[in-house]
Amino acid sequence: MDNQHEVMFHRHPQNPILTTAQWPYAVNTVFNPGATRLQDGTTLLLCRVEDRRGISHLCAARSANGVDGWTIDAAPTLLPADDHPEETWGIEDPRITYVAELERYVVAYTAYSRAGPGVSLATTQDFVHFERYGSIMMPEDKDAALFPCRFGNYWALVHRPISPLGAHIWMAYSPDLRHWGSHHLILAARRGSWWDANRIGLSPPPIETPEGWLLIYHGVRQTAAGCLYRIGLALFDRDTPERCLRRGDAWLFGPETQYECGGDVGNVVFPCGFTIDPDQDTLNLYYGAGDTCIGLATASIQALLAWLKRHSAAEPPVGARA
Repeated sequence: MDNQHEVMFHRHPQNPILTTAQWPYAVNTVFNPGATRLQDGTTLLLCRVEDRRGISHLCAARSANGVDGWTIDAAPTLLPADDHPEETWGIEDPRITYVAELERYVVAYTAYSRAGPGVSLATTQDFVHFERYGSIMMPEDKDAALFPCRFGNYWALVHRPISPLGAHIWMAYSPDLRHWGSHHLILAARRGSWWDANRIGLSPPPIETPEGWLLIYHGVRQTAAGCLYRIGLALFDRDTPERCLRRGDAWLFGPETQYECGGDVGNVVFPCGFTIDPDQDTLNLYYGAGDTCIGLATASIQALLAWLKRHSAAEPPVGARA
């Protein structure tokens, strides 16, 4: 029998590329890194690090080739701030966007308050000094990332609130990165037995392509053994980014290996960051595996777009669904 499927994301043979064994101070787990490539070509991962209390902070790791030879900050890079009560129970799951207009990196992250997880922003030029913008989306909200450019006069942010409507992907706009409104539901979780039924969220920040903004998103399937996290694709209009053009019908990358199926939270692949090689096609996807370590998978952006054309139909407006 031929039960083969297209492999679009290829795991690096050195996976997992980062584990707690490499950390310069005592930690429980390291996972869900934001990623960027610095101007000198260095790959920087801003990793979520959980201590033995269960509280998370962020720590930077740098590599010349994005695979090995990591230099890890000797102490936490960004800790929960005492004067920011929205961070009382930790800061998690950063997504990094370089904004050329600001000449700064914008980090969207989950700030865990006593009321639950919300979205906060911080900016930096060097990943040493940060300017916190504080909470921009109230609990319960997470899985946020900024687009790298304005649309008209407004910045755009993807986020995932929990509401009576469910756990879907939304977009908001802001004139100043501090005040947000004009919320749009842009991608709804499907229902029933679909791989992305009931709960979805953004994975890494949106990826600009000639055909539109490529969104890699995660779907969470509830099974008798617990949650199963896998990822799929959707494509959004370049100029009107809340308009979905296509949505894949199947998942593309899910937990298969021991380090993805085991760990503190098994059956999880959770990307938060990417870099693109100089060929402008090779995508390096950095992901948390089993909420315990960090893996790397590569793909061709053009191949992903071609797959999306073969495995989707034009996506109707969100409001057109039953």
